[in-house]
Amino acid sequence: MNAAPTLEMLDPATLTVDINVRKDAALTADFIASIKEHGVMEPVIAHRKEDGTVHVLMGQRRTRAAVEAQRPLIPVMIIESPEEAERIVTQVVENIQRAELTEADEAGAYHQLSLIGVSAAAIAKKTGRTKTTVESALKARSSDAGAAALGKGWTIEEALLMAEFESDEEASAELESVIMDKPDQLLHVAQHLRDRRESAAALAALIADLEAQGKTIVEDAGHYADDDNLYVTAAKREDGEPATEDDANAVLITTDYRGQHRTHSVIAGWKDTGFAPKYERYDGGRPAQKGPMTEEQKAERKTLIENNKAMLSAQVVRREFVTGLLSKKQPPKGWQYFTVHAITHHPETASGYDGEVAAGMVGAKVDEPKTWAWNPLRTHVAKSTARPEFSLIALICAGYEKTIAKDSWRSPSQTHRDYLNQLVLWGYKASTVEQLIIDSGKPAEEETQAAKLQTLPGGTPPPGKVSPPFTTAGPGTSQTSGGPPPGANHGSHSPAADRR
Repeated sequence: MNAAPTLEMLDPATLTVDINVRKDAALTADFIASIKEHGVMEPVIAHRKEDGTVHVLMGQRRTRAAVEAQRPLIPVMIIESPEEAERIVTQVVENIQRAELTEADEAGAYHQLSLIGVSAAAIAKKTGRTKTTVESALKARSSDAGAAALGKGWTIEEALLMAEFESDEEASAELESVIMDKPDQLLHVAQHLRDRRESAAALAALIADLEAQGKTIVEDAGHYADDDNLYVTAAKREDGEPATEDDANAVLITTDYRGQHRTHSVIAGWKDTGFAPKYERYDGGRPAQKGPMTEEQKAERKTLIENNKAMLSAQVVRREFVTGLLSKKQPPKGWQYFTVHAITHHPETASGYDGEVAAGMVGAKVDEPKTWAWNPLRTHVAKSTARPEFSLIALICAGYEKTIAKDSWRSPSQTHRDYLNQLVLWGYKASTVEQLIIDSGKPAEEETQAAKLQTLPGGTPPPGKVSPPFTTAGPGTSQTSGGPPPGANHGSHSPAADRR
């Protein structure tokens, strides 16, 4: 489509410096001295005109400094002339309209335009793409991993994610596997990887800090006599007095479902240091389990922790989807029934919404300090009469969001199902753990078959059999009565129980 840029070594004195938007091109003595000693490390960008003269587009200050420093040669990246920009844009638009341009070609074209000096905003305006799309394409194209992904025919979104995790081989392999086998889960997996990366970085920093303080880190601790290490809060001295922080000789790091870390003071090897447990196990008259957990218990515990983490990652993706949905020119189809159904069937969504979450979903600017009864959505509505339906949708979605807890997959309600089913209708790709909530409202296959056998011809239930009422339209197959009460199970676990 376009000639590839070429790198040449040229005499800076022979280059023509064109006018650039950058006004600050002052040359300092230190800068000239650096160029004189080390040369120009980053190539300047230039184009060659028909008369053979080379005009600098980017790097005027480096070029002038090289002349002052009397450098014989500097690296120059020769690209196509700026007048090529319009030709490239025309080709991009034509091919987009014909659906003949691959995303790799599109990203490559944007890259060529950026080298010529066309900004992302200008590219977006000329091609009809959003600025975010153009910026994402440029970012993906500038990465080795992103460029390789585009070369495989992957989308710009997929290439951008590969670029984001380029330095993490394990994460890159996981993303590639998801792209190939379960592309619908890509955003959820990517968010989970971000959360995991952030948690791992925080843990590494915490461990380094503790080791710098000379602290001993142990892998486990407990409260009873069958534990090798005791929490300070569960230990007592020889004289019977409770142990204090001063008695601790080690620390235990626990990680909760959010990926956040805490330290706990521990007495390691308490049996050899004169301490004793403060408590004895009370099992309510039943034999208490001693020793390590069974494999089944470990598996259940692992599922609990992983699903709780997955719910938090899904929350980020879900809210970003709603924000993107509400950034469009037109509200999503069926929004009127969605909102009235929520208000009449799940009134807590309208009365208990989080104003900050709702404001973020509708793109409202929050520039006021948080005070008592602070509600940025209310402030936004008071200031603007534009697009009120979007604020209403955001309010309801934020209300639904507040009912969903990290462990809602364990006790899903019709409230959760109605919300997630509606988002899916609008194009949302539910995560695996969210699908557990959605599927919880579907009858088992054997129940469905039994119901068919018990139904008389014409669809009339036999005497004594009353079909449960369902709405004729609305989110999913929402029950209008019966079923579990709305809301979420907000149960929590102690930090010690949530450790890995």
